[in-house]
Amino acid sequence: MFWSGKSFDPDKDIPDLKGKVIIVTGGNVGLGLETIRQLARHNPARIYLAARSAEKAETAIKQLRADNPNAAPISFLNLDLSSFGSIKAAVKKFQDSESRLDILVNNAGIMMVAEGLTKEGYEVQFGTNHIGPALFTQLLQPILSKTAAINPETRVVNVSSASERVAPSDIYKFDELRTTSPERHTTARYATSKIANVHYTLALAERSKDVKFITVHPGMVATNLHHEASGFFLKTFLNTAIYFATPVEKGAYNQIWAATSPDAQNGGCYAPTGLSWKRSKASQDHELQEKLWNWTQKELSTHI
Repeated sequence: MFWSGKSFDPDKDIPDLKGKVIIVTGGNVGLGLETIRQLARHNPARIYLAARSAEKAETAIKQLRADNPNAAPISFLNLDLSSFGSIKAAVKKFQDSESRLDILVNNAGIMMVAEGLTKEGYEVQFGTNHIGPALFTQLLQPILSKTAAINPETRVVNVSSASERVAPSDIYKFDELRTTSPERHTTARYATSKIANVHYTLALAERSKDVKFITVHPGMVATNLHHEASGFFLKTFLNTAIYFATPVEKGAYNQIWAATSPDAQNGGCYAPTGLSWKRSKASQDHELQEKLWNWTQKELSTHI
């Protein structure tokens, strides 16, 4: 039910990544960690593990090196997607170290947490899951485009969720996104951030002449995100559902496929693994997409 699609074997189907430079956000645990583990086996020049905690990231890197001493070099990139200052510092550090970026996997996110705000005052799930990755991606756009001139398979993979289907009907109340959105349940706030991932990626894809922009949902995967959920009944439901979920090792297949397969298309939206994602009508609403794009660009205009 949760894992199907095209036959995909990372050992055989990931192409040679020689010379490629890769960033995976949220790379210290779960889907991000597994994505790095698999990509590192295929000879990239370097992978950047982007995460908030240096301690957790270094522990993950040690684990990856112990699992495969011959894997590609992996470096920590300090990144807190709820802080514009952290995002800008991470981009500067990366640009000071590298002259190319072939693959960006925007995997990091938070799920169904308690009310809160990012450092710039956005609803915490929307700010962390959409606004932060949007700024990170756009600040990296010049180096992505530069790389695309020598590697036409340069791409950005944004990890969304099938939860976009339960986004509220009055989805983008933009004034509310500068509050904790106390009138909306945490599930609605999460779903809003996930449909925003789809809309924004499609808007980028429409405007891109070189870099591929791709959206995926991984399916129900046994990751650590459910531990962050707020509320007794929600935690109970998620802790029960996790027993029926796909293991992380296979749950990461869809985003690994999207990050590496030449079959993944600009503007493609993929379900596990490599299948066309049957999204909600709202996520296919071009007018909504453009409203989100225009509002986001206005919010980020002084930062990009």
